[in-house]
Amino acid sequence: MTSDLVSPRKSDRKPARELSPEQAAAAAMVAEAKARGLALTGPDGLLKLFTKNVLETALNEEMTEHLGHEKNRAEPERESANVRNGSRSKTVISDAAGEVEISVPRDRESTFEPQIVKKRQRRLGDVDEIVLSLYAKGMTTGEISAHFAEIYGVSVSKETISRITDKVVAEMNDWANRPLDAVYAAVFIDAIVVKVRDGQVANRPVYAAIGVTVDGRKDVLGL
Repeated sequence: MTSDLVSPRKSDRKPARELSPEQAAAAAMVAEAKARGLALTGPDGLLKLFTKNVLETALNEEMTEHLGHEKNRAEPERESANVRNGSRSKTVISDAAGEVEISVPRDRESTFEPQIVKKRQRRLGDVDEIVLSLYAKGMTTGEISAHFAEIYGVSVSKETISRITDKVVAEMNDWANRPLDAVYAAVFIDAIVVKVRDGQVANRPVYAAIGVTVDGRKDVLGL
């Protein structure tokens, strides 16, 4: 019953792009989490984890396009000997999640130029919006792909955007369908009101469900 109640896939509301409601929702959720001591943000917070997953997925697919092959699948007869060469840690700043540490893949010849998080870039831009849209409000595959295309412009191919979309959607679905504990000591449900467009701009609630496990740990069950 709890999983049906909080499933992120139930939402049929679309955010008003021009008003950036995802960022408004993020700010409201951050304030709510701080006031209640919930594990929505912070070192192991939900928003930070989602942002990290989306960025690292995109960066790895960018590297695949750059090298022309998936990880550990280089062809011996290829003219270029360039391959993946581990990763480096980088901290970026998100308006929604604060500081996020990500792993940026490297190539042996150091010719990889990441686009979603460029070299020397520290503050994220539109990425906050897509992360919140994906996990809090729900988007169709086409909307996600279009949003990635807006972020990238023409810097990466349509095939790469499609691969990123497919992997991010799979990650989103895994989270939405993850198994919950059989028993929670308590479940709190609260609403955060944000402005969205559904024909016209109106206030709509985003419901947050937080469960308290039998060992006292707080867990965000869904948004």
